[in-house]
Amino acid sequence: MGGQREEPENESGLTVLLALLANLGIAVAKIVAALITGSASMAAEAAHSVADTFNEILLMVGLRRSGRPADRRHPFGYGKERYIWTLLVAVAIFGMGALFSYYQGFEALIGARSGAEADPLVGYVVLAVAFVLEGISWQQALRQTRAAAREESLPLFAYIRRTDEPTAISVLLEDSASLVGLLLAFGGLGLHQATGSAVWDGIGSVLIGVLLTAVALVLGRINLNLLIGNQADPRIVDDVRARLHAAPEVEWVVDIITMTVGADRVLVCARLDFRDALTAGDVERACVRMARELREAHEEIDEVFLEPVPRDDPELRERVIARYGRTLRPKSSEA
Repeated sequence: MGGQREEPENESGLTVLLALLANLGIAVAKIVAALITGSASMAAEAAHSVADTFNEILLMVGLRRSGRPADRRHPFGYGKERYIWTLLVAVAIFGMGALFSYYQGFEALIGARSGAEADPLVGYVVLAVAFVLEGISWQQALRQTRAAAREESLPLFAYIRRTDEPTAISVLLEDSASLVGLLLAFGGLGLHQATGSAVWDGIGSVLIGVLLTAVALVLGRINLNLLIGNQADPRIVDDVRARLHAAPEVEWVVDIITMTVGADRVLVCARLDFRDALTAGDVERACVRMARELREAHEEIDEVFLEPVPRDDPELRERVIARYGRTLRPKSSEA
């Protein structure tokens, strides 16, 4: 199981490293071009690339720290730490990229910048080179995300909504925003040159800010849900419930709780009403066997806790109804 997890970890590391190198080179070029041209949208794009470079460093730190093995103080491992670092990426995108873009844009719109730009050709060249480099990074992130979606047998957008591995998604969203932002900067630069009015440049900068704000909100929402504790993939939950119902020792599945505790790591807790004729030893052996079978069926399942309970306990019944709106029933009864 550990070896199977190692491959996507390495793939995520490659995706982040490629994005880091691309963004670092692009950021330096954009800063120089912004100083030469005096373009607000170019300055906004420079801030965008600086933020992205900083973000890739945060993602690499998150990948490294979240991969540490479980220990006494953190018995479920450090997997959720990755979500904290990715949440910081969302904050940095807004704080370093979007706010600076708004500032540059509004400054141009109120007339602080006026007249023709100095040597806009430099800006066009930098934007073209940046588009190529960002495209390479974007292709790697898209390739990894599509491969992961195929493995999960999910459409791309459904996978993005459900994934517990936000690293490649972060790079994909950042690079997608970068490509769109480059087009906006190109439009602002071109219209400024054509009309001599810095208003177009300011509009381009503001639109880049809106774009970055949207990306920050999407990333923030994804990681906030993961930090709170998402349920496992519904298909895993359904299969776990079906397997537990099918066990000959189990009379009734009273309750199932699952939680994502890291990338491809799921905690499963179930309360089961065992057949009354079983001995304590029979129940113990059944619990060990069922936990092993669940882990073998789903490599994402990291820990399994099975608790014998009576299904007619009123307190348990209230807790299940409060969570699901009803008691759990066998699938045959729900059909």
